[in-house]
Amino acid sequence: MRRRDEKNVKNKRKIIIRISIVILFIIFLLGIIYISYYITKSMKDKKDNENILSNVVVEEKQITETKTERMLELEELKKENDEIIGWLEIEGTKINYPVVQTTDNDYYLSHNYKKEKSKTGSLFLDKDFDLENGSSNYLIYGHRSTSGLMFEDLMKYAKKDFYKEHTKIKFTTEKEDAIYEILAVFYSRVYYKSEKNVFRYYFFVNAETEKEFNDYVSNAKKASIYDTGVTAEYGDQLLTLSTCEYSQEDGRFAVVAKKVENEVENQNENVNKSVNQNTNKQ
Repeated sequence: MRRRDEKNVKNKRKIIIRISIVILFIIFLLGIIYISYYITKSMKDKKDNENILSNVVVEEKQITETKTERMLELEELKKENDEIIGWLEIEGTKINYPVVQTTDNDYYLSHNYKKEKSKTGSLFLDKDFDLENGSSNYLIYGHRSTSGLMFEDLMKYAKKDFYKEHTKIKFTTEKEDAIYEILAVFYSRVYYKSEKNVFRYYFFVNAETEKEFNDYVSNAKKASIYDTGVTAEYGDQLLTLSTCEYSQEDGRFAVVAKKVENEVENQNENVNKSVNQNTNKQ
């Protein structure tokens, strides 16, 4: 009887070991499938976000006094998704993407500019910005990605040396092709409702008063990790780029800039100069 019991115990152990091996193999197999899917999806996201404008054709004759090439490219891209409202580009980074806006700030966290499901999401303008009448601050959000997509390269501004070589941001809309100059770069976080006297930059889209505007600029300058020597005055158009930062819970990293140039105006000035030069020659 004792030998039979020992044999049963051994058989049970063998069965348990076999089941365990099968379970481990299934887990391993599922892990491989998941990793393969993740890599494939990441490669697709990267491909979809590289050279987005490569298939957008704009003829030189279409460029006018009021429309630059980038503005025309944006118009063509909007035919694919009318929620595309702009194009953001920072020289020396991979940030060269369309910017979208919808009534829900969560939607484009998980969808690309084509409205397809995407882990990297899109760069999107805060839902409260009034595109028709304008607001004080273009507040644009974006994920960071280990593949280097979206706002991953925004973190390069944590180093002052990088900032010194890349002080400008280009942001194009249907109405203008503008250059923004950076005035502040800072770390922040999402604050609890109970916390008082903190700088909730992520709530600022439009200034109701001059004081609100000045307070935002002042707080951004105070929070900045280095002095840019640039500030803004009431009436200036602001641009704030915001992404996640992982050194603290609910951490954020932000870059604030003000509009300093309009490419359409520069284009018109060049045209006028050329016309004047030709007239003088005659």
